[in-house]
Amino acid sequence: MEKGLIQVYTGNGKGKTTAALGLALRAVGHGLKVLVIQFMKGNIRYGEFESYKKLSPYLTIKQTGRETFVSKTNPDPVDIKLVQDGFALAKKAIADEEYDIIILDEINVAIDYGLIPLTDFLHVLDTKPGGVELILTGRNARPEVMDRAHLVTEMVERKHYFKNGVSARKGIEI
Repeated sequence: MEKGLIQVYTGNGKGKTTAALGLALRAVGHGLKVLVIQFMKGNIRYGEFESYKKLSPYLTIKQTGRETFVSKTNPDPVDIKLVQDGFALAKKAIADEEYDIIILDEINVAIDYGLIPLTDFLHVLDTKPGGVELILTGRNARPEVMDRAHLVTEMVERKHYFKNGVSARKGIEI
């Protein structure tokens, strides 16, 4: 990648991860290597997790979480460790420049929950090698993160079928 930028997909609307994965699919089509680290997601075989096996070695997905929701006010030590492990993996992958694009899925939530110190993450953004494109997803992106980004897209919920009792559907939400 000639010039890697920082992109943020945030907001309370649906589609942040989907947008990032669409970008990954496009990149793989051009022979770029993409790493997706899913923070606070694990043990659920999301469709993208199954797809990556078919697109390997160009696409790699690592889940760093459990199947359960993480408590913002009282996170389980296991959840804290899994997020920290994911962050260590992200820092190494960014520094090593093995991948053209690195998607940190739900990183904004991990920061918002205090599981990754904002100052540590800002250091990663400030020292990112020029050839790595970073895609950051999740609600509640911090202003300091958005200030460093080259693109910020905010998904806004206007209407959602979950409110009418429609559960997560295979191939659409999972």
